[in-house]
Amino acid sequence: MADSGVSRAESSTDSLSVYIYDCRPDSKASCEKVVEISGKSYDKFLQAVRQEFSISQNEVFVLTTTDRRQIVRDVYGELTNGRTLHLLQSVDQELATATQERINYLPHYHTIVQSGQYEYYASEGQKALPYAFAELIDNALSATSRNRGVRSIDIRLLFDESQGGPAVVVIDNGRGMTSKELNNWAVYRLSKFTRDDNTFQSDHSGYVRPSPIPRSLNSDISYFGVGGKQAVFYIGQSVRIMSKPVGSPDAHEFVMSKEDFEQKEKNKEEIYSGIIRNRKPGDCSHVRGDEERFLHSLILEEQSKESFTAIVITRIQPEHVTYLKQDFTLWTRELAHIYHYYVHGIHGNEMRNSRSAESTSNIDIQISLIDRSPRLPRLLNLREIDNDMQTLYINSSVAEFEFKASKGGDARVEGLIRYHPFLYDRETYPEDPYALTPVAESDDDECFVLHTEGRGKRAIFECFWNGRLIPYSSVDEFEWCARPKKVCTVPLECYNRISGVLFTNDYFQVSTNKLTFMDLELQLRDKETIFTRVLNGQEQRVKINREFTAWLKECHERYDKQVKFIGFQGTTTRTDVSTKRLQSPWARFKAIHWDGKVYKTGQQVKSVKTQPILFGTIVQFLLYGDHEGDEYATGGHVQIALEPKELYNEDRTIPISKIDRLATAAAIRKSIDDELAKLPDQLRLTWPEGNSWPDKAVRPAGTPLGPIQVEILNKKGETMSRLPVANVNAKKLLIELKVIWHSPKGDIPTSSHIGVHSSKWEYWFKVMENLNKLGKYTLQLQTILSDGESASEWAGKRLPQYTLHFTIKESSAAAFVLGVVPSSLRVGVPFSLNLEFRDEFGHPTQPPSDIKAQIQCSSLQLSYEQTASSGTVFTIQDLRARGKVKNQEKMHTVKVMIPGLRQDCQSFQVSVRPGPPHQLVVLPDDEVSIENGSPAPFKVEIQDEFQNITAHPKLIVRCQLLGAPDLPVDAVDCSNTGTGLLLAKPIQLKTVNTEQVLTAKFGIPNQKGISCVERTLRVLPSTRVFRVEVYRQDEDSDDVMVIQNMERIDWTAGDTLGSLRFKLYDEGGRLVPLAQKLAHNIKVNWTADVKTAELAKGILPSICIPTKAQGEHFYQVAFRDQHTVDTSFIIVPRPDEPERLRITLSETTVRMGETLSGNIYVEVVDQYGNKTDALTAESMKTVSVSADDLDVSALSVKWQASTGTVLVGGVRFASGFPGPRELCFKYQEFEEFSRVKVTAGPPAKINLLDAPEMPLHVLNGRGLDTPFLLQLCDEWGNPVPDQRVVIAIKTLSPQLKVKSSVMSQPVDSEGRACFTLEMVTATKGEHELEFRGSFSRNSIPGPVVTLNVIPDPNNPVRLNVEYDSDAILTAGDMFPVFKVTVVSEEGSPVRNANPASLSMLLWQGSASGARPPPGATTLKCSKPKEKEKDSNFYFRDKEIPEQVGKYIVQFVFVVEKSKCLWSSQIALNVVPNKPVKLVPESPPSTPVVSNSGSLASRILLDKLCLKIVDKYSNPAGMGINGQVIATVISVVGDKAKDLPMFENKTRSLPYSLTDGEATITDLVLMENSPGFDGAEYMLQFRPVIKGLGPSPTIAPYNLPFRFYNDAENRKIMATMSKKKDQLSQTIEIYRGILETNKQLTTELKSQVHDAASKETQLKSELIKNGIDISKLTNIAHLAQVEDDDAAKVISWHLLGDMDCVVTATTAAAKKIYDDTQGRQQVMPLETVFWRPNNKPLPHIRNGGSLFRPLGNPVFVRDLLIFPEHAESCNMVFSSLVGDTILVDDLDSANHYRRGVVQCKVQCPTLLTRQGERIRSNGKFGGLQNKAPPIEKLRGQVFGAPLPKEYHAICKQIELIQQYSVAIEKATAVKSDYEIHMQYLQSPQMKEKQKELQEQEQELRDIEKQLASTPVRTSPISAMKRSLLDEADDSTPTKRIRRKTRKLMDS
Repeated sequence: MADSGVSRAESSTDSLSVYIYDCRPDSKASCEKVVEISGKSYDKFLQAVRQEFSISQNEVFVLTTTDRRQIVRDVYGELTNGRTLHLLQSVDQELATATQERINYLPHYHTIVQSGQYEYYASEGQKALPYAFAELIDNALSATSRNRGVRSIDIRLLFDESQGGPAVVVIDNGRGMTSKELNNWAVYRLSKFTRDDNTFQSDHSGYVRPSPIPRSLNSDISYFGVGGKQAVFYIGQSVRIMSKPVGSPDAHEFVMSKEDFEQKEKNKEEIYSGIIRNRKPGDCSHVRGDEERFLHSLILEEQSKESFTAIVITRIQPEHVTYLKQDFTLWTRELAHIYHYYVHGIHGNEMRNSRSAESTSNIDIQISLIDRSPRLPRLLNLREIDNDMQTLYINSSVAEFEFKASKGGDARVEGLIRYHPFLYDRETYPEDPYALTPVAESDDDECFVLHTEGRGKRAIFECFWNGRLIPYSSVDEFEWCARPKKVCTVPLECYNRISGVLFTNDYFQVSTNKLTFMDLELQLRDKETIFTRVLNGQEQRVKINREFTAWLKECHERYDKQVKFIGFQGTTTRTDVSTKRLQSPWARFKAIHWDGKVYKTGQQVKSVKTQPILFGTIVQFLLYGDHEGDEYATGGHVQIALEPKELYNEDRTIPISKIDRLATAAAIRKSIDDELAKLPDQLRLTWPEGNSWPDKAVRPAGTPLGPIQVEILNKKGETMSRLPVANVNAKKLLIELKVIWHSPKGDIPTSSHIGVHSSKWEYWFKVMENLNKLGKYTLQLQTILSDGESASEWAGKRLPQYTLHFTIKESSAAAFVLGVVPSSLRVGVPFSLNLEFRDEFGHPTQPPSDIKAQIQCSSLQLSYEQTASSGTVFTIQDLRARGKVKNQEKMHTVKVMIPGLRQDCQSFQVSVRPGPPHQLVVLPDDEVSIENGSPAPFKVEIQDEFQNITAHPKLIVRCQLLGAPDLPVDAVDCSNTGTGLLLAKPIQLKTVNTEQVLTAKFGIPNQKGISCVERTLRVLPSTRVFRVEVYRQDEDSDDVMVIQNMERIDWTAGDTLGSLRFKLYDEGGRLVPLAQKLAHNIKVNWTADVKTAELAKGILPSICIPTKAQGEHFYQVAFRDQHTVDTSFIIVPRPDEPERLRITLSETTVRMGETLSGNIYVEVVDQYGNKTDALTAESMKTVSVSADDLDVSALSVKWQASTGTVLVGGVRFASGFPGPRELCFKYQEFEEFSRVKVTAGPPAKINLLDAPEMPLHVLNGRGLDTPFLLQLCDEWGNPVPDQRVVIAIKTLSPQLKVKSSVMSQPVDSEGRACFTLEMVTATKGEHELEFRGSFSRNSIPGPVVTLNVIPDPNNPVRLNVEYDSDAILTAGDMFPVFKVTVVSEEGSPVRNANPASLSMLLWQGSASGARPPPGATTLKCSKPKEKEKDSNFYFRDKEIPEQVGKYIVQFVFVVEKSKCLWSSQIALNVVPNKPVKLVPESPPSTPVVSNSGSLASRILLDKLCLKIVDKYSNPAGMGINGQVIATVISVVGDKAKDLPMFENKTRSLPYSLTDGEATITDLVLMENSPGFDGAEYMLQFRPVIKGLGPSPTIAPYNLPFRFYNDAENRKIMATMSKKKDQLSQTIEIYRGILETNKQLTTELKSQVHDAASKETQLKSELIKNGIDISKLTNIAHLAQVEDDDAAKVISWHLLGDMDCVVTATTAAAKKIYDDTQGRQQVMPLETVFWRPNNKPLPHIRNGGSLFRPLGNPVFVRDLLIFPEHAESCNMVFSSLVGDTILVDDLDSANHYRRGVVQCKVQCPTLLTRQGERIRSNGKFGGLQNKAPPIEKLRGQVFGAPLPKEYHAICKQIELIQQYSVAIEKATAVKSDYEIHMQYLQSPQMKEKQKELQEQEQELRDIEKQLASTPVRTSPISAMKRSLLDEADDSTPTKRIRRKTRKLMDS
């Protein structure tokens, strides 16, 4: 960089600094450094950078902004404070790591200025979410406005929570944003007019308004700097913007979230600040959150994009997610409405006509909704929506009125009004399909339906701003298109049939959220606004109101189909209209004229589409509104009086559209008369079995009714079964029978039957035997209709009916039932039993006389005293039960019998309980003796008088003890069981030294009639152990130390406390003698080894005091029997005497040159390691530390008062070799050693072992055989075996690309790494390659290798085309010679190129991208001439197309199957050939004229257009001017006389010839012109060319005509001439068809011959090779495995993917997916991520094995054999099997996995040949990890490869394939030939040939008639020629033969 410069302004007092990232490839870390720039010149600034980053003077570097703008002297002065810069080797260098840039996005001042504007999303009751999406689409449209190709906008709704959703992503392929533009985006209210998107002020060019275009579709709609921020925070709470600008290698990313704002506000930080991340595309290393897993795939998409912007919105509001899912159709339709003209072009979505290319839009807005699996994604393109309102408006209109509004300045308004006609009975003005519509009235409602007046109250104009809809703004109307207040020439309803749209530019202001216009309607209504109509694209200065009215009138008259009302009779009010405002006024008319017919008052009509069909007389016609005189309307109503009036007698009002226009008056009259005469009148009832029931009869219950026969009679007495009205589909008549019981609760139908007519029995009803309910009945017979509604009336009159009344009473008693019986009885308690008597139907009835009831029970004694009777109830009174109750749960059966009844016995079951309490029983009866603390249980029972234990409510027995104070009282509740237990708990007296006698008194307090019971109780003292005493007494000593309960004892740690003894005492204080049995109950908690014999002597085991002097220790002695008695004490250990030093190290390993981490703790401890107080703060000075190579200067010794410990730190070894070191610690007489392991220092450099001589020479595209061996070392050169260090290959030149088996790898256990360069690709010259290490984001420098790359002279890279570009290409000539050279990398021609691989492609039209269209013509190169170079290819003698126009030529060279070299497309212009003749645009018919006075008979030509063409019929007259002379000549030459003359007695007429075209008009013969009657003459049109040079020879055009003297003969001959012309044209077409078939037959014969020859040749070669072509084997496999066991386990491992279909493209995969409805698995190759993986097995590193594996491990992918498509199969199976490994057995697999994991390497999935699987997580075993037998795999097993003999027969297979192709071709050609020959012999072709012969004969006859002399002969008649002799027999060209010709209609 330059060394001199100009200093910055010294007057600046503020401190300025910039942040610089060292992004050079060889930098150790991309860290940020701050460099001051205030007061420094450009040169000083560069020196400061060199000094800061240690850059030498001869080293080259550049400084750029994050936008890759280089910092040079001119822009250095514009650097601002805090700017982030990149330190790079070159401007286009790729970023090695991501950097961060500080930005500020404080709100702009517009935030205050425009804060009063209408805020975002005041949605007027609508959902605002579509308009929020519209803000993001606006930004995308602006970003893609400069795209030349497709402008793609992709909206993705990611609602799959398993991928981190929900999220909304908006992606466009626009120009992207630089970091500066991204910073501006974050600034609120920073509009495009005030923002500065450039890094430096000198680059700022300001906002430029786009040029005006139709409809203002300029995409300039990203405007205010507000909507985007409001939109994203309305949708969610966090937004991530990722963008890559055009031409930049970096991507920029910025995140803004509500949570971040809140956190900054909480921490009182600057809110409007953030960080932009600058990274390389596809770098997703910074994405950490599980909630945004979808970001990984989204960022990976960046690598294939040149530029983009992605808006990722997360934390979506839950209500928004619900709305976006459920209302997907609704909000996408709203978006299609907003961007209708951006999506469909300036003419909109016109679906009735095909679109032109110029109106097609290149904007593609795709919306996808991805929900959680297994739901399918929803995909929608806005172009596919066809029901948005603008589409409905466009496709329902029939005419358009276009206008413009001018207001001065840049204001631009385009308007369009559309007309929607009325068609017969409806308006065609479209309704919103999603708007709320009223429920339509059914056709059964025979009232009127008032037509809505088209638009109604809606505004006319929708408003678009810069091409997009402003949804909440509309313009009702303008003064010139408003509905007039007075009557005018156009019906007023026509004004409601128009819709409109206004297109404005950004001159008119809108709100910041683009929902409303600010003042559009006010400005357009301004008097200065001028409206002009636009017609055919031109503005017309006319009065627009008059033009609009005329246009509207024309639309009404031309398109509306309406009704004319005649004979105005005044107005009226209709009360039958439900809507009050529509009741008046209604105009009345006498008649209407509708569809060519007149309907008048009094005329009988018939209705259609009504239920029922109506017949009636017209009363009047009604039309809503104020009208005077005759009126046109779109519809109305007619009031008719229904006929016949005897049946209906009412008027109906129906729409006029429901009048049957096909019904005749006679048919209507006849239908009315017949309907009146045949209506039903009465019913006739008969009783076939004679059991008739008179009216009001009384019958007992159960009496049968019927059978009944019924007949329907009309007024004539005739029976009938159908309704006699013909216009109701002959409804059948039914008879409904109902029997109604008049019960107390109301009428209840008991029987209901529908009687259907029978030809034998009429209407028959069977016997009814269900009349068993008491009361009055009514039998009803009613005639009804069979229409499903069972209507009993017809035409307002009830159909015939019949009624019969009768009564049903009860029968005699037949049975009885028991009344309410008790569920249980008590012994001895009386009860009553009721009996009710019933008849056979269960009706209550009187009991019989002399009843004798009998009661029986087998297990009880039952008796009663008396009975009583009342009505239908019989009662048995005072019934008692007696006996012993053994089981209260037992049910006893009681039978009651009444002799003489049909059912004389009833039974019931009861349970019997004991009776009331009678006495108290206490057991035992004698006195009881117990020890103190023992229970004294007494059992009590309560019995009834029969000694049954009984229970009773509140039956509580109480026991009270007497004889001592404070004795307990016990009670038991016997209410449920009758028994209980008292004094079951132990009785504990306070002091019992002697025996005590107590009295127990038992009683029931609430049962006074039961006496109390007493018992005697004796209590004795307890003999159990009551107290334990522990004491210490040495042997032979009388001193006793009693240890009290919970006593604390201090004792020396590690000592023994012995001589412990104990004693036991009972409750009375008596010593309990120790015995062997009691010794077993003594337990201690300090040892489990207790000797029972010593315990029996009262000796306790000794206590060993713990050796650790810490804490308190609890000891306990317990006697455990039924009760536990214990005593306890606590011992606290204390330290012993000092014994040694204790050294504690935090770490035992330290690197060379580093300080040992942590402190070393030094303490003085006793023999047990207990810390003593011997070391103090004063005595620590005597502590010393020593070791070999120890750096004493860094050593530190400190005292830690809190723990009383010496801390030693700063242990460091700065020299020597790695190995162990002994640290010696001394204090007074104590000495202690500790070992520390010293390892090599941190990695600092990489050395290249056996470095070769530089530079290394390599051929471009080739590799190096010698590998590079690298060694990792520390600062002192010691090898560092740190396997965490990764060494990677870095290219220092951007043009250098290298390929190695591994581009980066960690070092091995010796710190070494080995790299082999397989391929080197670069430009010619020397390039540097560096091996760089990395560890923990730190860079380790390595050696730099210089490579000298030599170009490959045999590698083709481009095509060079040379030709004569100045040559004029005339149709039908030859192209100039094209010379094509295949150029290599070296720049020289490729010598060994195959001429067959080079092709020339030719097509007509314009350039079609980078590739030709499918229909392009392919031409091959020509053989080189002798003097031409072999390195060039020549295309000569190529014919130029015969049609003029634009053509494109492109050359292609096929290098490989998948690689082609394409030349640039060459545009050619083919011009016409030389002009040769004058021809008409369309052949005229032969004129036939006469010289009569009638002008019509003398007209030769009305109009004839002639033009000059070349020999290929191309227009060739451009620039040729002059005249065309029309003359009359004879068909035999110029000798003929009396030639006809034109008007004005002229023989020739000149016509102007301009650019080779002339128009002949009004060519008429002179009246009484000379000429022979019936003669044929020739009209000759001869061109006369004006010009200075020689004129081209152009043949004239001759047109024959016939001349006659009388008009009648002329007419006859004119007809014959016309017939002749038609026959001539037909014959020409027939001949062309036959000639084409003839030549096609010849060509097919030739192809059959060639195919047969090829087949014979290949067959002979196959026979020579010994191949029997009759035996062919066809084998097709995607992958093959040679080993059977391996094939089985691999097939099972991939079983879920074996049926997957692999396709080349996603579109093909989607088609298969749709065809199979999602059931078929598919995998498109273009979506498979794959990179070459040539790394070795995990146990191999740097060519050596880490351990010796067992079981022959091998990658599964290496066992797969691909017969074809190897590259694609590698991609597929690499993604399926990955690094899966196959070994022999399970033991070997486990051994291999253990070895790999111990080497700290990730182990993939392992398969065994025995069928086991060990997953990558180490899990194996179970059915899911065991392959089934091969027969259970259902045939889904990889096949075996072809046998070894396959290669030996490759040539034979190739020949077989060629022979097969030849056979197929021969068969196909032969089949075509046979089909064609059959077609020629088909009846259709024979018919055509016959028709041709007939028409030729007819033509000859007509020509003979034309050639014959009519009445008068003339000499000229003998010289007439036959047109048949002039037929052209020349053979047409091949092109013409290929064209299909159709027979024209005559």
